[in-house]
Amino acid sequence: MSFVDELTGLRAVLCYRPVPGTDVLTRWVEFENTGASTLEFDRLGSAGVCVPTVAGARLTYLTGQWSQEFTRRSVALPAGGFRMESRFGVPGHAHVPWLAVQDASGGPAFGVSLEWPGSWSIEADVEPSGLTRIRAGRLPSPGPVLLEPGASLATPPVALASSVDGLAGLASVWHDYDRVLAGGRWRRPRPVLYNSWEATGFDVRSAHQLELAKRAADLGVELFVVDDGWFTGRDDDTGGLGDWTPAEESFGAFVDSVRDLGLEFGLWVEPEAVSPKSRLYASHPDWVYRIDGRPLTLIRNQLLLDLGLPEVVAFVKSTLDSLLSAYPISYLKWDMNRPPTERGRPGSPFADLDAEHVAGYLSVLDHLRSAHPHVTIEACAGGGGRTDLATVARTDVVWPSDNTGPLDRLAIQDGFLLMHAPHLMSSWVTDSPGVFDPRSRSLRFRFVTAMAGVLGIGADLSRWTDAQHSEAASLVALYKQIRSVVHHGTARVLHGPAEPTAATQYTSEDGDTVVVLAWSTGQLTGAPLVPGRSSRVRLPVCPESSYVDSSGTRYSGAHLKHAGLPFDWTADHDADVVVLRREP
Repeated sequence: MSFVDELTGLRAVLCYRPVPGTDVLTRWVEFENTGASTLEFDRLGSAGVCVPTVAGARLTYLTGQWSQEFTRRSVALPAGGFRMESRFGVPGHAHVPWLAVQDASGGPAFGVSLEWPGSWSIEADVEPSGLTRIRAGRLPSPGPVLLEPGASLATPPVALASSVDGLAGLASVWHDYDRVLAGGRWRRPRPVLYNSWEATGFDVRSAHQLELAKRAADLGVELFVVDDGWFTGRDDDTGGLGDWTPAEESFGAFVDSVRDLGLEFGLWVEPEAVSPKSRLYASHPDWVYRIDGRPLTLIRNQLLLDLGLPEVVAFVKSTLDSLLSAYPISYLKWDMNRPPTERGRPGSPFADLDAEHVAGYLSVLDHLRSAHPHVTIEACAGGGGRTDLATVARTDVVWPSDNTGPLDRLAIQDGFLLMHAPHLMSSWVTDSPGVFDPRSRSLRFRFVTAMAGVLGIGADLSRWTDAQHSEAASLVALYKQIRSVVHHGTARVLHGPAEPTAATQYTSEDGDTVVVLAWSTGQLTGAPLVPGRSSRVRLPVCPESSYVDSSGTRYSGAHLKHAGLPFDWTADHDADVVVLRREP
């Protein structure tokens, strides 16, 4: 469908693409300037759609801040408008470019999710007709965006989804779409990983790292990831970024020693950033965003490279190629810890910097996918700052938040699973009380929380007792037994973190295996405090079938569906994994 403004010569083509096998339709707009004058765009919407609300709208969105991403919120909108946006050059921590809309009375859910890792905006307005109009697109920041005569540009796709089964059904639609975007990659097993950051910080020494790797291997871990601090000049966060050379000459031998333990090897990088003290910055100060006459703003003691410059993109590609060719690396954690501030490029005052950076970033990811298809890529941006659909289409795992505190993480993961599938959700077991959360929870609670997606461990294993090592090894083994159901099955959050018993159910593709992860959030409402009374979670299972758990206890499907699966919490028993097999 095309439209032409005869006065300005602007031609707009509305483009639609149904996604086979899903309830998703993508929409974008292609503009062409057929006139004789330059056109300016102050906003670049991808779609404006009407949702059939009657009694006003109920909007569900995901908000927060660094370390509190993906907090699920809802607001009733009987009239007027609602707006979310980011001008940070990334989707950001405060909001994600995702929105769900229902009638105020509930019922079917409609969703939008923007495939854009730059600045963005989503708006909703309840119109006088009662319909709710949603608009989504990128923000020209800095703007405006200029379109010269004869030139063209396209807005990023926005994915439109719907489900008659409310928010739970809508989440399943988004999970299906994540799998379509990944192609066959989503079937690849996500290894159980150990990341050494919280144990060592910047103090990365091969001998100490190898000691941790040996302990991790004894637990059944499959992948060892060295985080920040492995490269030249990186004694703290004031130096090193841009100079991606291992600090130790024996780094290759260390990598081989890790692999000799039966572990895969992974590495942390932050390719978009540069330290002012680095050799790279000394050689190429013109590669960072800057405005002539303005001082540069440091965030986390670093600057941001201008990925709109072809020479910068070429440098990043060659740097990553060199690392991945020099060492047998099978996992790459891509971090990005700061937004652009003085976003300018001297000599190019009208450049579309946001779009050019996005194009460079996606170009690097596309190159990695093509040149190094065996490498698993984790998307991280100071936590969950960049979890858009364009990013997850090119990566394998997403880091939802730097906050690994178990109770906080339950809330973060509850929101994340509304937007994305479990095979993308990386989650770590860390020490308790930890960096973010002084509320101590059992080792089992922390493991079961991390089992809800892609299991990782980030604790200081050198401080664990023999009993903790033994319990952790058994939980890692249990996770491996249920991993394919968690990653490939249907996930459904049954009770959120505000409930006394939080629970998520995973059902295998053939329906024969049901895995329930459950947590006591602190309010002991069931047995043994109240004799004969258990906390119960009703399961959406087949009522005509029978199910047997690992202890041999048999339940009718009708009982599980209407009476619920019982849990008897105590102060020491605060989380559980229940595996139910459907009887033939």
